[in-house]
Amino acid sequence: MIDRIHAGLNSTFEKLDDSQNILGNRLIKGKVREIVDMGDTLVLTTSDRISAFDRILSTIPFKGEVLNKLSLYWFDNTKDIIDNHIIAQVSPRSIHVNKCQVLPVEVIVRGYLTGSAWRDYKKGLDISGIKLPEGMKMDQKFDKPIITPSTKAEQGDHDMPISCDDIVSKGLVSKELWAEVEDKAIKLFNRGTELAAKRGLILVDTKYEFGLLNGKLVIVDEIHTPDSSRYWYSDSYKESFDKGENQKKVDKEFLRQWLMDQGFMGDGDAPEITSQMRVDIAQKYIEAYELLTGHKFVPSELTPEAESKKILKYITDKM
Repeated sequence: MIDRIHAGLNSTFEKLDDSQNILGNRLIKGKVREIVDMGDTLVLTTSDRISAFDRILSTIPFKGEVLNKLSLYWFDNTKDIIDNHIIAQVSPRSIHVNKCQVLPVEVIVRGYLTGSAWRDYKKGLDISGIKLPEGMKMDQKFDKPIITPSTKAEQGDHDMPISCDDIVSKGLVSKELWAEVEDKAIKLFNRGTELAAKRGLILVDTKYEFGLLNGKLVIVDEIHTPDSSRYWYSDSYKESFDKGENQKKVDKEFLRQWLMDQGFMGDGDAPEITSQMRVDIAQKYIEAYELLTGHKFVPSELTPEAESKKILKYITDKM
């Protein structure tokens, strides 16, 4: 697999190739997604771009394919809890979904005090309006998961924490709908925790996006991927926690940590992501897929150009 990764460094899927402008203004570019507006539906293509601190930094071989397949795995394993926006898989990295009225907040569920929550806690700050007990330690498990939402920022800006009470009082989401969001988010997190535990992993925290489809709450975007979630190995958690050492991770948090070690947290010039770092990150994504699903990751034989053509043909056939 390592040879495939090295070979893929120069043939990553950076963007949907619409050089002939077939899509026109239907094509919308996100941080890592290429989104094609089909009217009542969308075609979402997950590129190999990687972002951190809301900045696009590089491309990672097979990343988009891994994330797409992993999201489909989790959507399938949570559909008894809540419906999702999936209509069909278009290609290894592309899906056709229903267009939903996406709620204007990101719903973050945390099982442990780590990451940005830990950094804020050390400063004596509340976590999205939640006052945590004094004396907690880095990576300590909460008695029960907490919901720490954030507002959605434009590309290049930073998401900002917001309390659940403020979401309702500011009219971002109605009280009744937000209660349903909280209920579904905790149930999704518990399911993710349960399935990850069977694979020897801890689901530490995760981000969900919810939307309304014909007035019904659904889960959209991605779910329980290394881009939206943090995972640790369960067998080494206690020893690392007792020693106050960093946990062994199965996500892209090690990239964030590396960036912070270089003095970068989203502002100013980003450090160069080397070829070896790109290979290491690709291995992390593939490892996450194989650990979480129990299946070996077999990359598609489609080149980026061939996959773009396949996606564009699907779109034009539906237009």
